Amino acid sequence: MLTKTEKEISLIAESALLVSKTLAQLASIIKPGITTLTLDKYANEYIRDNGATPSFYQFEGFPFHICTSVNNAVVHGFPNNEPLREGDLVSVDVGAYKNGYHGDQAYTFVIGEVSNEILNLVRVTKESLAHGIENAKHGNRTGDIGYAIQSHVNKFGFGIVQDLVGHGLGKELHEKPDVPNFGRRGDGKLLQENMVLAIEPMINLGSAKVYLAKDNWTILTMDGEPSVHFEQDICVRKGSPIILTDFGIIENAEMANDNLNSSYYNQKSN
Repeated sequence: MLTKTEKEISLIAESALLVSKTLAQLASIIKPGITTLTLDKYANEYIRDNGATPSFYQFEGFPFHICTSVNNAVVHGFPNNEPLREGDLVSVDVGAYKNGYHGDQAYTFVIGEVSNEILNLVRVTKESLAHGIENAKHGNRTGDIGYAIQSHVNKFGFGIVQDLVGHGLGKELHEKPDVPNFGRRGDGKLLQENMVLAIEPMINLGSAKVYLAKDNWTILTMDGEPSVHFEQDICVRKGSPIILTDFGIIENAEMANDNLNSSYYNQKSN
């Protein structure tokens, strides 16, 4: 079913909040010198300690518990033993499966000092997600979400990845409908009250073109420029959608970590 019962929505919300709490825990420990494999281990333990299992582990053969995509990796990056460095961008995508339902969220962290251009990419990507969420309401279509994301990003000339999309969420990690990050108003699948969606713009500093790495999982930018990925889970309503994940607790942990660059919160839109 594309739409969910209120009971199902509450269970998805529980899994979604656990994912946010996991990302907040990771936000508190990310720093130069730590490895993404350490983040993977920490996330696995935290999710399991809270009565859930990592959604991504062995999903279609994925061999890790979270995705960690660094710099020019867009999504699906493998955690590894290479220490993170000052100036790295780290997109962390986490899923949790609890009581029969999934939560799924991604957040990009900026380690230390980076250029204003990179900070702008992070800010614009997060803003585009907010614009997409605002349009995820009963009676709209998936194209309205994509148009809102695309029209904001296009103002800044960044590349919108079109090979990968957001999705429905529930008993399965990836359900219908697909939710592209581009589109035209009035196109696409009709949004109905109590649909649950994972909306997730993936925006590149340069070209939108990407390719699959030799590990057959990691998606990389074709031009080697960095990429940013943010994701939230929402429930469609007749008015404003309900956001099931929680950026706030992640942002609070991010702001408290002196190793992370959160100065983009203070930037003004151009």
